[in-house]
Amino acid sequence: MDIHVVGPEANADERAAVDALLGAPSTGWDGGDRDIARDGRSSRGGRPAAIAQRHLLLPAFHAVQDRVGWVSRGAMNYICQRLIVPPAEAWGVLTFYHLFATGPRAAAVVHVCDDIACRARGAESLCASLAEALGPEGTAPDGRGTTWMRSPCLGQCERAPAALVVRAGAPASRAVVAPVSGTDALTRALEASSGHLTESLAELRAIVPQAGQPGLTLLRRVGLVDPASLEAYRAAGGYTALARALELGPAGIIAEVTAAKLMGRGGAAFPTGVKWAAVAAEPAEPHYVVCNADESEPGTFKDRVLMAGDPFAIIEAMTICGIATRSTRGFLYVRGEYPDAEVRIAQAAAAARAAGLLGDDVCGSGYAFDLEIRRGAGAYICGEETALFNSLEGKRGEPRSKPPFPSQAGVFGKPTVVNNVETLANVLPILTEGAAAWAATGTASSTGTRLFCVSGHVTRPGLYELPFGVTLGEVLTRAGGVAGGRDLQAILLGGAAGMFVGPESLDLRLTFEDTRAAGLTLGSGVVMVFDDTTDLADVLGRIAQFFEDESCGQCVPCRVGTVRQRELLAQLRADAGVTARAERLAILAELGQAMRDASICGLGQTASSAVESAVARLQVFRSGSAL
Repeated sequence: MDIHVVGPEANADERAAVDALLGAPSTGWDGGDRDIARDGRSSRGGRPAAIAQRHLLLPAFHAVQDRVGWVSRGAMNYICQRLIVPPAEAWGVLTFYHLFATGPRAAAVVHVCDDIACRARGAESLCASLAEALGPEGTAPDGRGTTWMRSPCLGQCERAPAALVVRAGAPASRAVVAPVSGTDALTRALEASSGHLTESLAELRAIVPQAGQPGLTLLRRVGLVDPASLEAYRAAGGYTALARALELGPAGIIAEVTAAKLMGRGGAAFPTGVKWAAVAAEPAEPHYVVCNADESEPGTFKDRVLMAGDPFAIIEAMTICGIATRSTRGFLYVRGEYPDAEVRIAQAAAAARAAGLLGDDVCGSGYAFDLEIRRGAGAYICGEETALFNSLEGKRGEPRSKPPFPSQAGVFGKPTVVNNVETLANVLPILTEGAAAWAATGTASSTGTRLFCVSGHVTRPGLYELPFGVTLGEVLTRAGGVAGGRDLQAILLGGAAGMFVGPESLDLRLTFEDTRAAGLTLGSGVVMVFDDTTDLADVLGRIAQFFEDESCGQCVPCRVGTVRQRELLAQLRADAGVTARAERLAILAELGQAMRDASICGLGQTASSAVESAVARLQVFRSGSAL
């Protein structure tokens, strides 16, 4: 395919950024200077070459934006030449992800989270301060090199409010500031010259209130063991699970995971052993392992803490999964808003590779497995497994129709096992303790422990590891109760795609079976607490805005339904008339049902869950006032 680009050309910085990723172009056909004697009569490549390189589209966009702060048409054209991608398709991909800028932007950008957890902790006043100091959102008046923008949840809910500070250049820098005490803290982050600000052991311990306590499984090393040291990880029991896996072999590994009844921790709760067995049995090759670390559910931060605090565990678990499923290559897709986690995982992968724990001959066993780390670009929908596959392949992150299922045709059309970070982390204790011993914790149908992301109006927000079967009230007690001794108004279970409950649900046992029987969901383990000062109507409006913004737009029920839901909530809040309110609530319920029945993926199917539960369980909009 000859990509003949008409239009602006990349400048020297943009070309250098792309070439640093892809290598210098070898011919005029892939973006280099044309040599008539060499290139004038023939070209090698064609469709196979185009397909082989398309997956590098997002990394190329990241390379340019990291260097110059935005992706110009000229830069996009050069990338298209290098990767043999039609510019129209590349433009569709570039404009899909909200972290990519397609127009000139200040070199330094402060992304301020204004989602529900940060909103409850003063994000709006922070935005007002930034507007006063830096000008309106997205602008850089008087030629200033800094601007600010609102952002959906940054996954820092336990230390809200939070901001992600990004500075373009060579090298680029990305740093999270949380909690943000004021504009001075952001100024210090902007002035920092180090590329990334990684969380210290002390900071990680503060995120895990149970750090150092006996009985922890997934969090036992977080905040105590140096996450950058392979030696420290091995001294703390690391890679004993891989040794056990090599003894068991692929079939034995899958048998242990199946016997443990490990259910997926990303929200769907699918049996992990069944998934692994299905991929292992597929005759088509190659097989792939994908770790879904695109943790974007508002209120969720567990995977971030595991990657930043115990990265070798995730690498080890992916390696075991690869051996079990006959996969030789894996991808870890990490949120673009998680710079610390990305750095830690990259360091761990490099150290493991150097030690022979990744590569063509893992530990001299004859098994081959290696992995690549891919950075997301800001799209909640990419948490859906097939949308994530499309993103890895250099496409818009739009969900695919099923069947075929990922175990049959996943990334690159090949059998793929996809698990989230917490699910994979559980594989290690299953192998070291044995399936029966591990499954003795929890309940018969919900085995093991669960990570709960506790945030909002609590005394001790943070990440808690507790056995399945603990009650919601016990989780709240662990977190010190409602902050300031105020009354509890509501708890959001499972994140924005979850549901609200009131104080009457504190005796609810947190298991898959108990929440299902109550018409609820554990989702991603979010427990977000709201006291009696919270304006729940405002919270619902922000949730509705989130789903409108994050809908990929592929299917009409979700694309239109999320807009109408946000509009109806605004009308309900503005109009206190009883008759009009009843009519709009009826339309809201009908709209939610249509999205559940007809949306192609879980985003549209759960976009109304929090709203409808607040109306039904907490009587929001049904009382005498709009609150």
